[in-house]
Amino acid sequence: MLGTVLIASAATLAAPVAGALGHRRLKQAAGARLMRIDTPRGIDEQGFVRIGGIEQWISVRGEDRDNPVVLEIHGGPGASNAIHGPRTRAWEEHFTVVRWDMRGTGKTLRRSGTEGQGEIGFARMYQDAVEVTRHLRARLGVDRVVLLANSFGSAFGLRLARRYPELYSAYVGTDQNIHDAGRDDSTHRALLARLRAAGKRKELATVEALGTDTRTWTAEQYGTYARIAASSDPLTLATMKSVVMKSLWYSPLHSLGDLGALGKGMKLSGQILPATADFDDWADGTAFDLPFFVFQGDRDVLTPADRAKRFFDDVQAPYKEFALIEDAAHFAAFRHPDRFLDLMLAKVRPVVVEGRELAARP
Repeated sequence: MLGTVLIASAATLAAPVAGALGHRRLKQAAGARLMRIDTPRGIDEQGFVRIGGIEQWISVRGEDRDNPVVLEIHGGPGASNAIHGPRTRAWEEHFTVVRWDMRGTGKTLRRSGTEGQGEIGFARMYQDAVEVTRHLRARLGVDRVVLLANSFGSAFGLRLARRYPELYSAYVGTDQNIHDAGRDDSTHRALLARLRAAGKRKELATVEALGTDTRTWTAEQYGTYARIAASSDPLTLATMKSVVMKSLWYSPLHSLGDLGALGKGMKLSGQILPATADFDDWADGTAFDLPFFVFQGDRDVLTPADRAKRFFDDVQAPYKEFALIEDAAHFAAFRHPDRFLDLMLAKVRPVVVEGRELAARP
């Protein structure tokens, strides 16, 4: 849902004033040095793999191939996580991190253009995720991978974890998005309250005109709502400026052309949102046959922690844990990558490693 929030900013970054380019190159070079992997058992592969009939970009990075493999499902839709490489470099000391630009996103979009993306739809992209998972199992020689889904990516994540527990050693949701077919309008009402308190009458009128039934919204209306919601909260807005936009601009993996493709992809991918309005995570089932974790920003106004916690409380799983990341809105894992890593090391990695060792015993 937040992909459209970044479109205008991405376009601005793709056409900068000349004076900013030199500084950008210096920061990119520093980021590239930070991201260098030269350990004997390390892996650093970026390239295109044929998934779902088209070439899709996949990055596999880590300092030790024996570490657990983590497959990220990015949010947006259309908001690539690859831009955050330097911020999350420490994760790769303990995990092999796989980042994938889904169809209609970033480098995958730039590879073959809009017309070469095939179907942009939830069902097609869901099947892509299954295919990517199976590709990784074969390429890396592992039975299961940790499924790490953030924001809108967690709509895919829940359904993958529920349907394919044999492919995943654990599910980790962050900025966890919970669908309930529109029954709970508390997030919408909270936005209206923030706009009234701030005296933003124009934005208030726009949101009121949308109504609370998201099943009637177009992709453009989802985008409008997301932009207003993100800008209405000081912490979310600050995080977008200091974390997301800086990561976009200084990413050593992205050229100016790539930035333009990221902006286009966020708009293109937004078309899948209306088809998800009837999703109901409770109705789909709260039983998961794998360890289940949710790490949520305590001040997230877009995917609030209380809704994620209500769903988590109903989850039945072999093992489950919920944790709040303090002083974090949306993009919690990227605002505080060190705290997120601490949670992954303290809660997820021991469960995954123990499960792997048990599976290996005769």
